[in-house]
Parts: sequence; structure tokens; C-alpha cells
Amino acid sequence: MAGWALTEFPLRVLTGHALSAVDVSHVHRYTNHLAGQRADLVLREALTEVHGEDYADRVAHPVTDPAARRHSVAGVLYAAQRSRYAAVTRNVSYGPGGRDHLLDIWRRPDVTPDQRAPVLLQIPGGAWAISEKRGQAVPLLSRMVELGWICVTINYSRSPRSAWPAHIVDVKRAIAWLRENIADYGGDPNFIAITGGSAGAHIGSLAALTANDPQLQPGFEGVDTRVQAAVPYYGAYDLTDQDNMCELMLPFLERFVMRARLADAPALYRAASPIVHVHRDAPPFFVLHGRNDAVIPYTQARAFVEALRDAGAPRVGHAELPNAHHAFDTVATVRSQLVCDAVSDFLGVTYAEHRASLPELVHSAG
Repeated sequence: MAGWALTEFPLRVLTGHALSAVDVSHVHRYTNHLAGQRADLVLREALTEVHGEDYADRVAHPVTDPAARRHSVAGVLYAAQRSRYAAVTRNVSYGPGGRDHLLDIWRRPDVTPDQRAPVLLQIPGGAWAISEKRGQAVPLLSRMVELGWICVTINYSRSPRSAWPAHIVDVKRAIAWLRENIADYGGDPNFIAITGGSAGAHIGSLAALTANDPQLQPGFEGVDTRVQAAVPYYGAYDLTDQDNMCELMLPFLERFVMRARLADAPALYRAASPIVHVHRDAPPFFVLHGRNDAVIPYTQARAFVEALRDAGAPRVGHAELPNAHHAFDTVATVRSQLVCDAVSDFLGVTYAEHRASLPELVHSAG
């Protein structure tokens, strides 16, 4: 399982991003500042495109945004320590699969069961073979918890022990569990956003676009598996597009994940590709990708965004980050902090629009 899989392992990420790890040092502060400026411009343009020029005025979270820490080196240093202020309920079972069906629930210590806070579900990456719920997306999860959200991370079936579509079925199973149980932890089962990086972005995007598909939720077909927003990072959206993937990716998929050659089972690969399932009723999407991604080229994200927009999806944001590599958000840098801020703004506006659309709120406001 060397090659493609190793490009997503934490060790590779840490060594491949060694320079990013010292971006906040004196030696690289100027370079980090420039990267932050470029990312900030791209992210603001993306948010303006999807939510309008006044988006910043329409952001709403359960807890007031500590804006003074945003867009600064101090904010980066603080982000690295935020998780210590989150209460985490670990290893809650969401299905019969033992360790593969465990989830962690992150929340503020002051959240009570009656608060109905919005929920963010994080799908870990790892070449469909790691799926470890700890250690990924910590800056984003910590920030969203700080803003009053309930955040959930999951394990799911892993290859090569499990073949596709076990991975997506498990994510659907987790959504079904949240729908029926997250209120007991203070979450709102009617507002679930989904995020993930790499393989997690692929599976999360597919889940967002195939809500209530009975073939992907066997045994719980009657449970509503819709999500209200999706934020995929550096994902693969077309598993049939050999020209826009790492040269090791397709052989890995064929041998370990799909257990079938693309040439022999094209329908299987198409059905597993989010780009095939785009439609006009898709939830709001914010698609993020690095221009320097050598694992999954940014052209995958471009094609996916174009397909969503062509299908008539009403809210599609796209941020193509200059000089960013695969797993660019793993290490706390000014750029990764800016991405967290942008994602929290995107989700904050989407959540505000959701609340405004509820009949009881509209009625009470009138």
C-alpha cells in the first residue's frame, strides 16, 4: 500500500510541509505574510461570489466571533491551542462495525442539550485506508466549537479490508445517527454541514449529493440523510478522469478500494464520482483546493465546481489557493487560519439563511 496511499499519511504531510511548520518563525515570516495575503484575497472573492458583498454582515453563529484574533500570527498561535478548550466525548458507537463505527463529539463545555447548535460532521482523509477520526482538521473543528457549533469526527470502513461502497454507506449511517441522536448532545439535527479533506472530501461530497439514495443506506432507507452544507478540501470528484489524478491513484483504487479495474467496471467508478451526481437541489458548497496539489490536481475541483453551477446548484463557492499543496490545512499557518475563518464565515451565512427560512422564525419575526 505504498505510493499513492503514503501521500496522505500524517508522516508525509508533516515532512512534506516542513517549511509550512516554520512559516511563523522570523526566517519565513515575510513569505508567510505574502502567502496569507494571496489566500485572503482569493477567499474573500470566493465568499463574495457565493454570498454577496455584504456576506460579513450576515454571518451568524451561536457564539459571538472573537474577531480580534482573526487574520494574524497571534491567531495562528492561539488556534494551535484552541482544542484544549473543547469538551470531547470520545468513541460513541454509531453502528455495528466496532472500531470502524465510532465517532467523537466536540462541543463547548457550556453547551446544554436544549441549545440545538448547528452541527459540522468531519470525514477524515487517508486514501480510503486510514479514516482515523483523531488528528485531522483540528484548527477548523476547534474554531467551530469556539463559535458554538457541535463538531463530530468519525471512523469508517477502511480499504483494503472493506471495498467500495462500504465507505459511503458508513458516512450515511453516521448522518442518520446524527439525525436521530445529536439533539441529546445539544446539536440541531436539522442543520448538519459536512466537511473533509482528500478521500474525506470525495466521500463527503458524494454524501451531500446523494441524500436519501436507498442503495447507499441499506437497512436505514427511511432516515433523512440530507445535509445543509458541504465544504470539501482538495478532493477527488471524478474517479474516471485519469488525466487529472496522481499516476498512482487509479492503480491504488483498482487494487485496494474498488477491487475492480476501471476498464472492466466503468459504471462502478462513475457511480462513486460526485461530479456525476450534481443537481440543482444540491446544498451550498464551498470547494477549496491548492494550486500546487500534486496528489489531486486543482483541475478536479474546477471541473466539479463548473458541473455544480451548470446543473443549477444555487450556492457554489470555489477558492483555488495559490502555492498551496495537498493537505495544506494540516499545519497551523496564517494561510490555514485564513481558510478556517473563511469556512466559518461561509457556514455562518449558510446557517443564518437556514434559520431565516424556518416558518416559525419567519412568523415570529413578522
